[in-house]
Amino acid sequence: MKKLMEQMAEELSAAFEKSGYDPSYGKVTVSNRPDLCEFQCNGAMAGAKAYKKAPFMIADDVVAYLKDSQVFSMAEVVKPGFINLKVKGEFLADYLKEMAADEKLSVSAAKEPKTIIIDYGGPNVAKPLHVGHLRSAIIGESIKRIGRFVGHKVIGDVHLGDWGLQMGLIITELKHRKPELVYFDDSYTGEYPEEAPFTISELEEIYPCASGKSKEDEAYRNEALEATHLLQQGKPGYMALWNHIMNVSVTDLKRNYDKLNVSFDLWKKESDAQPYIPGMVEEMKEKGFAYVDQGALVVDVKEENDTKEIPPCMLLKSDGASLYTTTDLATIVERMKLFDPDEILYVVDKRQELHFIQVFRCARKTGLVKDDTKLSFLGFGTMNGKDGKPFKTREGGVMRLETLIKDINEEMFTKIVENRSVKDKDAKETAEIVGLSAIKYGDLSNQATKDYIFDIDRFTSFEGNTGPYILYTIVRIKSILNRFAEEGGNLEAGTILDPVNDSQKNLMLQLTGFGATVENAFEEKAPHKICAYIYEVSNAFNSFYHETKILSEENEAQKASFIQLLKLTKKVLETCIDLLGFSAPDRM
Repeated sequence: MKKLMEQMAEELSAAFEKSGYDPSYGKVTVSNRPDLCEFQCNGAMAGAKAYKKAPFMIADDVVAYLKDSQVFSMAEVVKPGFINLKVKGEFLADYLKEMAADEKLSVSAAKEPKTIIIDYGGPNVAKPLHVGHLRSAIIGESIKRIGRFVGHKVIGDVHLGDWGLQMGLIITELKHRKPELVYFDDSYTGEYPEEAPFTISELEEIYPCASGKSKEDEAYRNEALEATHLLQQGKPGYMALWNHIMNVSVTDLKRNYDKLNVSFDLWKKESDAQPYIPGMVEEMKEKGFAYVDQGALVVDVKEENDTKEIPPCMLLKSDGASLYTTTDLATIVERMKLFDPDEILYVVDKRQELHFIQVFRCARKTGLVKDDTKLSFLGFGTMNGKDGKPFKTREGGVMRLETLIKDINEEMFTKIVENRSVKDKDAKETAEIVGLSAIKYGDLSNQATKDYIFDIDRFTSFEGNTGPYILYTIVRIKSILNRFAEEGGNLEAGTILDPVNDSQKNLMLQLTGFGATVENAFEEKAPHKICAYIYEVSNAFNSFYHETKILSEENEAQKASFIQLLKLTKKVLETCIDLLGFSAPDRM
């Protein structure tokens, strides 16, 4: 269905054309003076020079053709030539009826659906998820959901880091602690144990210990580098340990991502790209792209118009070992072979921008992707504490994601119990639902590229621009609809009628913006636009609720109209929070 703004623009364009002017001047925008009008058209100002006429004269001509408009209840000229507009209540009600009947609530399906891979996880195995992993997961999950809603085939890939030095460090530390394990016996030819020789807790302690040792002991670091190299060469005992590390880590990662309501279609790993590396490197050499520089194999990626130095893209170190660059390029080869995507989008910390500039340029220059394959980088800002520095624990360490979720849930549980709105047995589950909204909305309401302050007190508040406030609004609507049904009302009866007051009309106008908001949020990869939208809708609903007697309305047709408007408001809000990756409880 056509957007409200499109229908208004058609009406204005027709009036411009009938007046003898170019119809392209009939663009309509939301008014920047809501005290005077709802929408405005500035086309007469733009056309004044072309037609050598005063803007107000052009505007007068156009408005004369809007007197009998089925769309506008008001169209008046304000000097020097603005056209102020108000929409007819009947036209607005008809639009919302059509919107309510539309499965996608006025969102237009993509004319050319694309296959898009989103790389939005990126944790290293054998390490617990920490707050630094939060933004990639939350932003990527939301963009995936929005993309699917507008009709694209979107594939989410966690892309695990499982092939770097951390593996060599873990294997080395295990060898020092338990040299008797069969994995370290080169003469062993039997089956390796099915059960891992460590738990997730032990694994999470082993890595930082090994990492610390490698920074102080060069011999230990060299041993770990050699272990990494042997693993990448396929040494059987090390491969068996790697499998254990993967199984234990991925089980724990899935459990933690589930708590965030984040899911991936693919649990691909750096190691999955390894088989593609030899052929990729050989082809780059044969085509003359790759050359040896100080022992390392590199590809030049600088361009003439660069304003800063872009170093060569390194494929192999002097000892033949691959790097993140190599596995990222080989992963592109794998993705093109398996999925032939139209776009690959990386949702990654913005501090990795140079790395992705090198990778994208190298992939294009060497023909790893088609000319029309889009490679995109959405670099997000840092999540900071109230001191403006990267979020830490009270002790100054990096906070585990599990701990952050637990702290938020406890804060929400306390507030819900104090509010006494939910029975004790349901309070814990409700706190987890509302807690997730606090975390996700707190993050997504900020523009992804910017740093932001993670303020638990503000994010868990039931007032202001927060997740709990949005959920409170939805729960309020649910409560009204439930009461109506309990009192014998028919939720399916009636239709949306003309607004009876300004607050109802404002709510109705806000609802019409859903389609354009969702489409624009995907186009710009900007979930914060959906947050801004549902905050406006929630404010508009709460104003309407406080100014209007809904359930005590004596006119049954009018009451039924209010109920249908509430149902649409609820559907719009619930669809939006699902696109953001969280849901609403029945009570709060």
